[in-house]
Amino acid sequence: MKKIIGSIFLIAFTVLSFSQTKNFIDQPYIEIRSKADTLISPDKIYLNITLLETDSKGKIDVEELENKMANKLKEIGIDLKNQLYLNDFGSNFKRYFLKKKDILKSKNFTLVVYNSYTAGKVIMELEKINISNIEFQKAEYSKFSEMQFLLKKKAVVKAKNEATALLKPLNQQLGKALFISDVNTRIYNNLQGRVAGIKIGYSEMENSEPLNINFDKIKIESEIFVKFKIE
Repeated sequence: MKKIIGSIFLIAFTVLSFSQTKNFIDQPYIEIRSKADTLISPDKIYLNITLLETDSKGKIDVEELENKMANKLKEIGIDLKNQLYLNDFGSNFKRYFLKKKDILKSKNFTLVVYNSYTAGKVIMELEKINISNIEFQKAEYSKFSEMQFLLKKKAVVKAKNEATALLKPLNQQLGKALFISDVNTRIYNNLQGRVAGIKIGYSEMENSEPLNINFDKIKIESEIFVKFKIE
């Protein structure tokens, strides 16, 4: 008897679920896929700086280069504690054996700056003290999550306005949202300028003004999909 009652309950529950699903699908609705995007300037630019001991009669060791770099960056206004990081070489030098008697030592740093003007100034000023092995790593926007949320809200509002406009000629009213899906968020970040993985030569540094390094603005695009009930 218990098995029979259980089977009846299961059948009733299945029918009820099917009925609810069917009622949802059978409701008149309108589908809208909507996008919202914006362009923002990167507020974190990462530069890779390599200090390399020169193989010449007037050899400059890495320790001296590091001290010169630190002093020059301080002059520019760089917070060494929070903006300059020693990469995974740790406290030891990476050694390259060039000849039997010669060893070339190097040290690699990542420097974070907050605008392209400062990036250009860093490159120009470090070149003056014979540090020119500088390459771009990446550019970021620190408030990406907040911007992503705002774009999703804009996309939903846009979807509602589009649906309302489409129903107006039909003299029909837009009802509540039946389904909302966060389709995708895309980031488009292209870099322009001589710092893009290129070592800057002395001949390019003769101008007293900081390098004109232009970064394309970062494009953030959010896409949503909404089904609205038609009243």
